[in-house]
This record gives sequence, C-alpha cells and structure tokens, in this order.
Amino acid sequence: MTTPTTTTAIAALRPGAVDAPDSFATVQLDLAPLGAHDLLVDVRAVSVNPVDGKVRASFDAAEGPKVLGFDASGVVTAVGGAVTRFAVGDEVYYAGSIARPGTNAELHLVDERVVGPKPRSLDHAEAAALPLTTITAWETLFDRLGLAADSTGTILVVGGAGGVGSMIAQLARARTQLTVVATGARPESVEWATSMGAHHVVDHHDLVAAVREVAPDGVDHVFSAFSEGNVEAYAELLRVHGAVVAIDDPVGLDLMPLKSKAQTWHWEFMFARPLHLPEDAYQHDLLVEVSRLVDAGRLRTTATTRLQGITEDTLREAHRLIEAGSVVGKVVLTRD
Repeated sequence: MTTPTTTTAIAALRPGAVDAPDSFATVQLDLAPLGAHDLLVDVRAVSVNPVDGKVRASFDAAEGPKVLGFDASGVVTAVGGAVTRFAVGDEVYYAGSIARPGTNAELHLVDERVVGPKPRSLDHAEAAALPLTTITAWETLFDRLGLAADSTGTILVVGGAGGVGSMIAQLARARTQLTVVATGARPESVEWATSMGAHHVVDHHDLVAAVREVAPDGVDHVFSAFSEGNVEAYAELLRVHGAVVAIDDPVGLDLMPLKSKAQTWHWEFMFARPLHLPEDAYQHDLLVEVSRLVDAGRLRTTATTRLQGITEDTLREAHRLIEAGSVVGKVVLTRD
C-alpha cells in the first residue's frame, strides 16, 4: 500500500487571538518523508493544553500555516524502516515534539521513541488526555526531584486542579510514599484535586498560612505551575535543601530567597528530550509504564470535556475554554 503524502489539518495561518479569523483554518499539507524511526498515525483524538494557546498566539508568522496540537491517540498506518516497537494497526498515544507539525491533523508523523501503546482500558479520547501532562509530571517527580517508591515527605502542588497537577498527585500516590498538598480555591477544583489523590487541598491566596495549617513543619518539594510572586512563599515553606520544579514562564524571576536554606530551583520542559536527545527512548518507556498503571486501575484519565470532531469550530471552542481558565480536567476532541 502506498504511504500518503498529504494530510488535511487545522492550522493557524497567522499568530493571533482565539477569535481571529486566521487562527484556525482547514489546510491540505504535504507530509514529510517517513523517517527511519517514524510512525504515520491515523489520529483519532487529541487534547488541548495551555501550550497550544501560547504557540497559536505567538509563533513566527513566517512559519505559517502552523499546525498546533501535541497530545494524540490513534492507529499506526505505516512505519519507518528502523521501527522496532510498533507495527501497522497498533493503537498508540503520545505528546510528540514541538519541533514537528502538530497533531490537529488526520495523519501525523511521530518518532516511535516518544510514543507508547495506548492503554487498553481507555478509548482514544481518554488516552489523548494523558501524554503531555503525564510525561511532565513523571519527569518532575522522578527526574528533576529524583524520587523513588520509598520516598517520603511532603510535596506542595501549586495548580492542583490543572492538567499536570492532577498527574503529579496521581503519580505521587501510585509510585511514592509522599503526602500531597494541592492548591485549589473553587469548590470544583477542591473536589477534583481530592479525587486525583491529594491528601489536603488548600487555598492559594494566603499560601504560607494555608499550607502551615496542614503541614506545620513545611514541605520537602514544590511543583509550581504559577511561580510569579510565589518565590518567597516557597522559600519559607520549603525545608533546608528543598526543591522547586516549575513549568511556567515567569519573567524576571528573583530566586535569591532560596539561597538561605540552600534550596534548588529546577525547570521542567517535556520537549527537552525530543528536541535535544532524539535517540533517547525514555518517554516511550515511561508511557509503557503509564499504560500498565492505567490498565491496572492505579492511574485514571483526566478527560472531562469532550468535543466531537477535530475542526476549526471545535478547536476554537477548546482554545476558548482553556484560555478562560475555568476548565477542570482536560478538553479532548475526537474525530468524526
């Protein structure tokens, strides 16, 4: 069978606001030649993350049309000559690479080394909610913080009802002995963070006082989705030699408050491996383990909002929902 050379995709023609007419357009694009380790995936579902909106609003116009989307679940339709982990017909899920065209397309090329077998117990929409946030959470806990099955102590999850925060709590409960303190202000956020495994959920508006109520001796680790204005609070709450892992993009961050107790600040960026270590199969291996944990009932999908069809209209609606900041869980879109 001949491998397709083009695909229909939804792309941003120019950077702009969510309701700008050129932010979402149906285009026909050439597919790059199948690389040695590439899979060609028939995309069945995608999810939308905050990074999608950031890229849509600020990409270089010279790169247009820009196909957005990272998370995907689908079926392998062709494989490169060096592929050993998958075969045509396999169901897969992944977050891909920021250096390649996105997943908001009928067909998508992705390196097998950042792809996992879709959990058998989930449908494609449920699976598409997981990869980007789960990889980020996994690397936070087990790479940046170096935690293991016997690790104890307390982790503060700032942004506990967010996509990554939800997976931090789940993975910490499934694979460590940590106590999880999450932030969440709205009743629905508190309920969600608790359902994800947080032992305690506190209001972030007076972070130090709220955390001290449930962890009077402070915390050992902080995951930060919202760092601006919080460094001094983190320094006060963290014990000596504690560590922060941040995923946001604060401008002009002053980290000097961490020096007194020799605390450490880490950045987590899940695209670092695909960008700079393309031969590393670490993300494949972790997605294999995540599939196993999901099928064993120890992790659950974070999909909460489903939109039918991967179209200009549904993607625009998904981006609106994400940018409004009121969504609990993940927004997923499924192919008609």
